[in-house]
Amino acid sequence: MDCAYFTAGACRSCRWLETAYADQLTQKQRRVETALAAYDLRWEEPVSSPEAGFRNKAKMVVAGSVEAPTLGILSHDGLGVDLLACGLHTPGLQAALPVLSRFVTTARMTPYSVPERRGELKHVILTEAPSGELMVRWVLRSTEAISRLRKHLPALLEELPIAVASANIQPEHKAVIEGPEEIFLTDREALTMEVNGIGLRLRPHSFFQTNTAVAAALYRHARDLVTSVASTSVWDLYCGVGGFGLHLAAPGREVLGVESSEQAIEAAASTAADLGLSGTSWVAGDAAAYATSSATAPELVIVNPPRRGIGSALAGWLEASGVEHVVYSSCNVDTLARDLGEMPSLRPVSARLLDMFPNTDHHEVLVLLQRR
Repeated sequence: MDCAYFTAGACRSCRWLETAYADQLTQKQRRVETALAAYDLRWEEPVSSPEAGFRNKAKMVVAGSVEAPTLGILSHDGLGVDLLACGLHTPGLQAALPVLSRFVTTARMTPYSVPERRGELKHVILTEAPSGELMVRWVLRSTEAISRLRKHLPALLEELPIAVASANIQPEHKAVIEGPEEIFLTDREALTMEVNGIGLRLRPHSFFQTNTAVAAALYRHARDLVTSVASTSVWDLYCGVGGFGLHLAAPGREVLGVESSEQAIEAAASTAADLGLSGTSWVAGDAAAYATSSATAPELVIVNPPRRGIGSALAGWLEASGVEHVVYSSCNVDTLARDLGEMPSLRPVSARLLDMFPNTDHHEVLVLLQRR
């Protein structure tokens, strides 16, 4: 992928950009195989990604001035670096970002200055669904600009296919992108991300993989793994909006999803109801706490934890639980290897690299574990 920002030194986020994509995949495969070399694993063919135009979400720092805003990142001195034409973003995001940049001027939203600690608009967060619909969120320091947002929003809705628009209030001067308060500016509050024919409902605070095509492959592979071991009871821990659990739901199989976000659980339950998946249930709560306090265990558990992994408590419970199989989706092979070391009775039998993040050293690995 050619990138003028990278060539000019304005943005170096894609550190592997000068490495041929085939070599990127080779290096990532070597990295994950080395980290899991203690296990006699069957490695499936890695899942590749488009090198450009794959990222469905843009988190843009806003800087500059009302008349000349920048949407992108901050330089080392806290000034804005405009990245409107970032090639990672989907074509829909690339088309929408210049319009949203002009909207900053139209709605007279003063960009927040990190060095000076003043201003209102901190970030623009934009997500595109496979349908082309958009969710746009303005992260503001206060509610001062809300009335102007509401006033000018109708014209913006005519220009862009925005399904969900909201203002997030984040008043503190610290490295936290968004705050807990969300003010919706549209009737709809969730964006439908259709993946493999399943309409996942994405609300503003919900997690979703930023690479839709590879996420679809991830869910399909997990479904194939679960089908291959014929499990009739499944727990989906760290389930988010239900990506794994909804793909695993099938006649004769009970699926339980657990996620700390109540919004995400509501979204998963709503999608399940729309699809008529009566064999699913959804619980809002801490995944590890739910499992370790349970008196029973399913046949199979799928875990999709953050980078820190599942930790000793959940790994210890899985080790002692009698669960026959675990499907572990990891974005950090080092914490994955650590967690596997705490579950010696569960033997890794197959693994697959999925390249969610081209041009970087980040990776996703899906591993099937089987009790010895």
